[in-house]
Amino acid sequence: MAVFRHSLIALSLVCLPAIAFAAGAIAVDDDEGDAIKDIGYGVSTNESSRDAAGQAAMRKCRAEGNKRCKLVVRFDQCGAYAADKKSYGVGWGNSEGAAKRMALDQCGSGCRIVVSDCE
Repeated sequence: MAVFRHSLIALSLVCLPAIAFAAGAIAVDDDEGDAIKDIGYGVSTNESSRDAAGQAAMRKCRAEGNKRCKLVVRFDQCGAYAADKKSYGVGWGNSEGAAKRMALDQCGSGCRIVVSDCE
């Protein structure tokens, strides 16, 4: 019986799915003076690399009809973009809360989170 249990444990470890690296990114179309509701963006997660995530976020931003998209943050776990009519900030971290705090700290008082996402 002990051999059967060890074989079962070994088989279950072999059958576990591989953990793959995943990356995300946020691209925005934001000009000084834009209201928060007018900021366009594209988000991509679960990509194979940060470069792939950036390219996918740019495609998604443009697919929404935004003409002046720019890549603002690439991340491994969570990312965020904050803005007001004159400034912006980006953040990343191991939680959505950490990413949002960083973005708001960079942006300054009066800013709000426009978009955030996690892997």
